[in-house]
Amino acid sequence: MADLVPVMTIAELSDFFVQAFPVGDHDRLGRIDRIEPGFVRLALEPETSNLRPGGIVSGPTQMGLVDRAAYAVILAHIGPVAMAVTSNLNMSFLRAVKQQTVWCDAALLKLGKRLATVDCRLWQDDPAYIVGQAVVTYAIPG
Repeated sequence: MADLVPVMTIAELSDFFVQAFPVGDHDRLGRIDRIEPGFVRLALEPETSNLRPGGIVSGPTQMGLVDRAAYAVILAHIGPVAMAVTSNLNMSFLRAVKQQTVWCDAALLKLGKRLATVDCRLWQDDPAYIVGQAVVTYAIPG
């Protein structure tokens, strides 16, 4: 969806997250690294509290990053709509995720008036080596 033009900058989107979700350190949930037409990249530095037995990043942590990235790419293209909500998240855990930077590339598949669908891919050392993948659908209020 390269024909889409982002309407929010990284700073504007980050500020929106702080205002809409006053929960403290937002980088713990995923830092916005890049916004491009139809695309957003987030980075997460997993903490010890994000690990499951075996020292790998937990599924809920991965799903949280995916959900935040999907929300970010949608808002980057429609503006700050706080009440857009997740209506479906289908996650595949493909490989163990180490306690190091986890990247999430979120690409818009469809951006409609009421629904948006996003492909999210998690990776660590190499964007071609996917450790998790999700398709996320958001409901956009009318």
